[in-house]
Amino acid sequence: MVDAGVLGARIASSAVAPLVKRLFVKDQPGAGLASRPVRISALVSFGREKRNVTPKDVEKIADELVRRALKAAGPGERPVRAEEAVAVKHALGHSLAALGEITIEDYEAVALGPEEFARRLRSNTNTAVASFGLGGDAELLYEQLLHTASLHILNFFTQRSTYIARQQTMQSRQLARLVQAVDLLLERLPSQSVEDAGFEARYADHIAGRYGTLTIYGLDTGTSEWSLDTAYLSLEATRERDGRDDRRAGGLQIPAEQVLAQHDQVLLRGVAGSGKTTLVQWLAVTAASRTYDHGLAHLIGRVPFVLPLRRIVRPGAEFPIPGDFLKAVGCPVAGEQPSGWVERVLRAQRGVLLVDGMDEIAGDRRDAARRWLRELTRTFPGNLWLVTSRPSAVPERWLGSAGFHELTLSPMARDDVATFVRRWHRAAGADEAVGVSLLQAVRTTSELNRLATNPLMCGMLCALHRDRRGFLPQDRKSLYEAALTMLLERRDRERELDHPDGLRIPYATQVQLLQKLAWWLIRNGRAEMDRSNAVHIIGRAVPAMNLDGSGEDVYRSLLLRSGLLREPAEGRVDFLHRTFQDYLGARLAVQELDFDLLVNNSEQDEWEDVILLAIAHARPKEAEQMLRRLVGQGTPRGKLLASAGLRYAAEVEPSVRGLVEQGVRSLVPPRERSEAEGLARAGGDLLLPLLPGPEETDGITTHLVAWAAAQLGSDAALHFLTRFRDHHDERVQYALASSWHYFDQELYAREILAHMVRQSTVTVRNTEDLHMLRSIGGWAHIMVAGAYRVEDLTELIVPERLTILLLDAPHPAEGLAWLSAFPNLAEVHVETEVSVTVAQQVPTGVKLITPNISPS
Repeated sequence: MVDAGVLGARIASSAVAPLVKRLFVKDQPGAGLASRPVRISALVSFGREKRNVTPKDVEKIADELVRRALKAAGPGERPVRAEEAVAVKHALGHSLAALGEITIEDYEAVALGPEEFARRLRSNTNTAVASFGLGGDAELLYEQLLHTASLHILNFFTQRSTYIARQQTMQSRQLARLVQAVDLLLERLPSQSVEDAGFEARYADHIAGRYGTLTIYGLDTGTSEWSLDTAYLSLEATRERDGRDDRRAGGLQIPAEQVLAQHDQVLLRGVAGSGKTTLVQWLAVTAASRTYDHGLAHLIGRVPFVLPLRRIVRPGAEFPIPGDFLKAVGCPVAGEQPSGWVERVLRAQRGVLLVDGMDEIAGDRRDAARRWLRELTRTFPGNLWLVTSRPSAVPERWLGSAGFHELTLSPMARDDVATFVRRWHRAAGADEAVGVSLLQAVRTTSELNRLATNPLMCGMLCALHRDRRGFLPQDRKSLYEAALTMLLERRDRERELDHPDGLRIPYATQVQLLQKLAWWLIRNGRAEMDRSNAVHIIGRAVPAMNLDGSGEDVYRSLLLRSGLLREPAEGRVDFLHRTFQDYLGARLAVQELDFDLLVNNSEQDEWEDVILLAIAHARPKEAEQMLRRLVGQGTPRGKLLASAGLRYAAEVEPSVRGLVEQGVRSLVPPRERSEAEGLARAGGDLLLPLLPGPEETDGITTHLVAWAAAQLGSDAALHFLTRFRDHHDERVQYALASSWHYFDQELYAREILAHMVRQSTVTVRNTEDLHMLRSIGGWAHIMVAGAYRVEDLTELIVPERLTILLLDAPHPAEGLAWLSAFPNLAEVHVETEVSVTVAQQVPTGVKLITPNISPS
């Protein structure tokens, strides 16, 4: 925390630091930085023989600190009286003089931290300080100044000692950040009235209490509250290019909580359950708490305003003005708000405005919301704005004219899933071994891997896995059935929620109704539907299902209680996850005998899961007919789908199985590189289970199999490729070495590159790539793509490992003499023309290969 004592003194580090340095002896010229611990009493500059009085030089420093603090006090703050200021000066002087008495060393003081160190200084002089009879305000000022001085004393110790900087890296960084945080606070926090300051503190407490917890998905009400500090998972936000995830293309990718450090105004898109609202809560709590160790300097001294649009937008009503923000969201301290407080915060450019759920208001209100945002950002520039929305709710660059930058929350990466699962089980009080078991299942089962893409679905898997005592079904149909049972039936029953909407809908009836909505969405190629259409579809089915209530009543019950439907915007409805939509839609497709429609859409990627799940739902003869038709299409995708479908069908005649397997043999393994790439494009992860391992193929085929798997770029493909990493065929090694940019590069370097024989060329494009290679011990053959800095190469390439270096950009002004830093370098390939002068700089014994050597 940024202690109130530090802030209350209101003295910037530029003023305090020089005063603090005067307390200590100057290092002799040429002495360098201290490389060992030193007793603090040996560092002070004042005379040690006067141990029973305050040295005059210390008192002068104390007097200057008091004078500066009183000068910085604002008109609404309560300065101490003149006689009290003198008492504060004497008390502070006595405490600072304790530096000559204290028996600890400098590194021990740094470990204590500023608060405890200040208490130590005071404890040495408690009797003397008490004798000055400080009143309430005077004692507060004394505490503030002593804490401020202690902070800068410790920071000074870290700067003068290499020993402390090396042994106490974390503490040194925290002290430096705290000094920076105090300066930022002083810069951002204007002198406030007592009324404003008091309300701001109460409002911050409200934010911490209101948004500091989350509900653990799928647990009973007794253990559902989860501390935000424990629950928050740092995800990544990515700039999209041409509507696709641009991570592989080198686009902007930053931690989601850092988006407002990059841009003042951000529109953040994310699918249902991707963590948008959790991010909003975390930013609000972090800004309100004024912590300094999170590294988010842009939030220091800010005031958060959480504005969920579904709550503040009323039919026919205007959007709220700043003074009504707190009232609009139902903030319980809104009535205590000083007149004009929000406007003063925004004019001081201290606001963090978190506008959550643009997709959750009616489409015809979104233009009004955009006008509202434009007007506010123009009227109160310099504040931070985050607007969240589902991807489909507003078009690209929707807020571009208002100065907003657009980013998208990325799916959870492998490490994110692992972190989430561990935290979930810890918060739930579950056995750690249960979490480890689930992680293993997620990493080795593609069906689970597909589900574990965002916090919502990961929470569902954790709850289902724990609920079934560590067992998850191995086939997708059984897995989804178990999940639906938990979502539609068991959750309310176990929480003793006796149909709060007054309408009881049996489990089987819920499934029948939901699958009608799912199949309509699939048939029409839609991600969401009009609410009126959903009510109409349900209304037509209600008479045959013996339910009490209208279509509207039943729809409302499904929306509120099923946990599967959401209204992403007013008048719109969709499924919380496409997986459940596909499962339910496939179930009805089989009931309706829509097999022709299924097979006719087999070339469409979005129908893949629907077709496979339909095979799982179908009776044996129906499944066999689908498999025959898929193979009969003669396309690579049809054959791959049929092969995948064998694993879904409960019973298949040998003749049909043989037909499917013959179709696969015509494709797998690929016979040339273009076939490998074509198969990867056509089949995606359908291809992976069909590819043979390295022990089943020869050199050229093994290379093509590895190349095909590498094109997929998925976690499952990476796991598959670990079987090839110690293969000695140079073509296989080439395929692996040249494919790391298709994957999470850090994970690929750790799981694949670190285990290879390191003979093939790896391409690096930036310093991050060089860091990754260095972390696994270096690499022998490196190609540097694009422009480079000599210092990056000489510092980050492990010198002893490098034997061949390829440079495809013109050499820099330094020439090539720097290659002498690599003692084992045998060849350097320069793809551009090299002058005779530069060629002569190449170290002896290193072969230069270049298209041309020019005379000058």
